[in-house]
Amino acid sequence: MNLILLFEEDFIDDQRVRLCARRREHVQNVHRAKLGDTLSVGLLNGAMGTGEVIVNENETLELKVDLQQSPPPALPLTLLLALPRPKMLKRILQTVTAMGVKKLVLLNSYRVEKSYWQTPILQAEQLHHQLVLGLEQAKDTQLPEVILRKRFKPFIEDELPALVGDSRALVAHPHTNNACPRHINTATTLAIGPEGGFIEYEIDKLAELGFETVHLGPRILRVENAVPAILGRLF
Repeated sequence: MNLILLFEEDFIDDQRVRLCARRREHVQNVHRAKLGDTLSVGLLNGAMGTGEVIVNENETLELKVDLQQSPPPALPLTLLLALPRPKMLKRILQTVTAMGVKKLVLLNSYRVEKSYWQTPILQAEQLHHQLVLGLEQAKDTQLPEVILRKRFKPFIEDELPALVGDSRALVAHPHTNNACPRHINTATTLAIGPEGGFIEYEIDKLAELGFETVHLGPRILRVENAVPAILGRLF
């Protein structure tokens, strides 16, 4: 935990917070914080700064906080991701959050098994927990927006044009001659398919909206590896 993420309900007054449960145990057992020690803290969807330990007795841990810093800038990206298998989903949610993605669409695709949509990880509380872990890792406070879309065609036809807007639209596709661009650092909408990629019908529907197909080379990567590889290359 590189950042102690704070919530509005933690505040006792304007400058004092009381931590409990997982965060208190982490500060006490991992940071081994003592009175007077200073930790990196940040308010969810707010500013970052420092927290000085002013009370540390058994089940009570209080910090005096000073929040003056802005969080790191977000990636100029909307990420469309075919819903990964549940055992990968937790890691991917944490990874994209840590890398600065602020709008994530988990999308259905022909190769996405229907059972994936039943995973408890997609419940609001569990989704929130994984995103928080990503923020804590990256020292960020701005929670991403996660959109779930179980029907591919209606989303592509009715919602995606507005999401794409004037951004550059790319779709990862292993069967293309176009190499993924590098360091574009401009507003981008990126679509990444399931294991094996989007089927041709799905690629064609994306192409109708101006999506360019791009590849990372001859190797086929797992989604959990492809996501950070492409984001690192683009930004």
